[in-house]
Amino acid sequence: MVNDEFEIRWRFASLIEEKTFDNHHEGNKNFNQQHMIDGMLCKCCPVFNTFNIIGKKFSLLILRNMIYDKHRRFNEFLNSIEEINPKTLSIRLKEMENDGIIKRQVYNETPVRIEYCLTQKGKELQPILEQMALFSVKYCREQIFDNPDPIKIDKITAKSIKKYM
Repeated sequence: MVNDEFEIRWRFASLIEEKTFDNHHEGNKNFNQQHMIDGMLCKCCPVFNTFNIIGKKFSLLILRNMIYDKHRRFNEFLNSIEEINPKTLSIRLKEMENDGIIKRQVYNETPVRIEYCLTQKGKELQPILEQMALFSVKYCREQIFDNPDPIKIDKITAKSIKKYM
């Protein structure tokens, strides 16, 4: 696992070349930091962009429930995510649909049935959730476990977390 993480980080770091450009304002000594990835100038930070898609309140919990609990219906999300209200859930589902993370399927039945499913783009977010869970287990163990065992915690990997989520 450590070698895999090192390989992934090394590849990503080798793709990104930090470039600093003058912001073209005469006399301005401030600089905008921009990035190049494989020779392509980025319009924005890729991490910031991903955060704008999944970083809104409850979005990650909706994703978690779709990936691990196989929830597909509005009331399943509403009943399983603490503190979410129907209005916020509706807004998040629409945003995630607009971002191409989920797809809304309407079944012409009586009563009308609506289900949400992950798109391929949404499924690609699963490793991010697993890494977030792994981070929390390793570095916030007191909040996660009643009786944290440091030896067992150090052996936990993203693959082992996947089984319990």
